[in-house]
Amino acid sequence: MAKYTGPVCRLCRREGTKLFLKGNRCYTQKCPIEKRPYPPGEHGQRRKKVSEYGAQLREKQKARRLYGLMENQFHRYFLKAEKQKGVTGDNLLQFLERRLDNTIYRLGLASSRREARQLVRHGHFTVNGRKVNIPSYLVREGDAIAVREKSKESPRFQELAEEAATRRVPDWLEVDLENMTGRVVRLPEREDIDVPIEEHLIVELYSR
Repeated sequence: MAKYTGPVCRLCRREGTKLFLKGNRCYTQKCPIEKRPYPPGEHGQRRKKVSEYGAQLREKQKARRLYGLMENQFHRYFLKAEKQKGVTGDNLLQFLERRLDNTIYRLGLASSRREARQLVRHGHFTVNGRKVNIPSYLVREGDAIAVREKSKESPRFQELAEEAATRRVPDWLEVDLENMTGRVVRLPEREDIDVPIEEHLIVELYSR
């Protein structure tokens, strides 16, 4: 499956909720879903009855697009979650939240997961003092995440530090915006994950 390169705001409208793919624009009235809260396309405003399978598929697509994953990547996370002890849906969301790109976004060191992924790939971050340029790297309890010294002077990181001051950091993370560092206090639990996803529908879809 090819990578999506079209307008990301269409994805939010298709899923009927904000996926926060455009950074700060998503928090303003300029967000297209505020003006057109219906699916894109010629027939977007028509009401359609959604089947049980359709609802499950939409939930999976929503989660996949929210975290910016390809189908195969997403399915691999599901298989790992299924093998792990506990509730499969909770395990799946925990794996997705522990991705380095998502963790950096949650810390406020990127305006979107998409930007976080790009910054990680360009080598702007360290984990426990070592440069990590793999967005899918899974953070662990106690990990220390930091912007590299050479990158701290970048105007973009200065802007991000100012913007992050107004954003809430989840309880499983700690952030020091002055030094542009963060720490994983503990692994995320379901109540820490404020994404509009009904994970049980995804489990049902893959269990067919």
